[in-house]
Amino acid sequence: MFGIIRPCRHRLDESLRAAWWAHLCGLCLALRDDHGQVARTATNYDGLVISALVEAQQNGARARRKAGPCPLRGMRGAEIANGDGARLAAVVSLILASAKISDHVADADGVFAARPVAGVARKLTARWAERAGRTGTVLGFDTAVLLDAVHRQPEVEAAAGLGSSVLAVTEPTETATGAAFAHTAVLAGRPHNAAPLGEAGRLFGRIVHLLDAVEDLEADRAAGAWNPLLATGVDLAEARRLCDDAVLGVRLALKEAELTDQRLVHALLAHELDQAVRRTFAQADPHAPERDTPHKHEAPETKGKQRGLVLGCGVAALSLFTCQTCCATEYHDPWTGERKEGWCHRDNCCTNCCGECCNPCGCCEGCCSNCSCDC
Repeated sequence: MFGIIRPCRHRLDESLRAAWWAHLCGLCLALRDDHGQVARTATNYDGLVISALVEAQQNGARARRKAGPCPLRGMRGAEIANGDGARLAAVVSLILASAKISDHVADADGVFAARPVAGVARKLTARWAERAGRTGTVLGFDTAVLLDAVHRQPEVEAAAGLGSSVLAVTEPTETATGAAFAHTAVLAGRPHNAAPLGEAGRLFGRIVHLLDAVEDLEADRAAGAWNPLLATGVDLAEARRLCDDAVLGVRLALKEAELTDQRLVHALLAHELDQAVRRTFAQADPHAPERDTPHKHEAPETKGKQRGLVLGCGVAALSLFTCQTCCATEYHDPWTGERKEGWCHRDNCCTNCCGECCNPCGCCEGCCSNCSCDC
C-alpha cells in the first residue's frame, strides 16, 4: 500500500482505529466491486480520507456493511464503510494509482524498463481510467479534472527550471485533490463545504507531491532522474517550510467546514498529516534539528519506506505485523514463536499525539482532549 497518512496503532483510540479500518476496507472492497479484483492493488492509505470526509459531513447512522474474513484483519470479519463515499474514494485512488504507474513507465523505473511490462502497464492504466470515469459519472464527479491533471503533469515538469516555483510543479496534483475533496461535500449534501474542503484538498495534494519528492530525492540524484526539488533548486529547508505552511492551511480550512463528526478527519488531516511531514524530513536528513512544534515529541514510526502497490495480502499482513512490533510492549515472532520486546517497552514510542506519556503503552484514548488545535 502507498500513501503518506499511516497512523500507528497507539495514536488512535479504539473507536477511531475501528473507523479507520472500516474506511480502508471499504475502499478496498469498493475497488473490487466496481473495478475488479486487480483494482484492489490501488488501495492506499490516503484515499480513505475521501470516504472519511463524506461520512464526517453526514447526519444519521454511518453507512456500514459486513465483510468476510481478510488476512489484514487476522481472518476476522468486520463492519466496513459502504456507499458513495467509499466509491468516490475508489475512483480517486484508481486514477492516482494509474498516474503513478504511468509515471514509472515514462521513467522506465525498475521492471517498467522492460517493453512487455510497460505495454501491459499502459493497457491496465487505460482500462482503470475508463472504468473510474464511468463510476465517477454515476457519482456526479467529473473525472476529467483528475485525468487532465495527470496529462498536464509532464508538460509542467518539462517547463520547470532552476529558479522557477516548485508550486507550479505541484499545481496539477493540488487541482486534482482539491476537486476530489470538494466533491465530498456534494455527496454529503453539504454544498457550502465545497470551498473550504476544496482548499484543504489542494493543500493536501501539495504536501503529498512534496513529500514524494523528498522521499525520492537521493535516489533521483544518484540516478540522474528528474525530481521537482532538484529541477527548481529548492532545498529541504524550503520544502519543509512549504509543507508546514500547508499543514496549517489544512487545519484552518477544516475549521471552516461544517462537520457532523470531525474526530477521525481531524486525527488524519491534522495530527497524522503533521506526523507524515516530520517523519519524511527526518528520514531525508536525520541530522537536521527537529522544528519546535506542539507535537515534536510524538512517537516515531517504524523506519523505511512503505511505498508501491500491494502485490498480495501477504505484503499487507507483514506491514500490519511491523506496526504491531512498534506499538506493542511485547509480541510473538511469527516465524520463531519467540517472545520479544516491542519498541514501546523501550520508552521510545510511548507518547501520544499531544506529546504526553501514555501509561501504560497503548492507552492513548482521548489523547487529543487537551491539545492546542481544538480537537
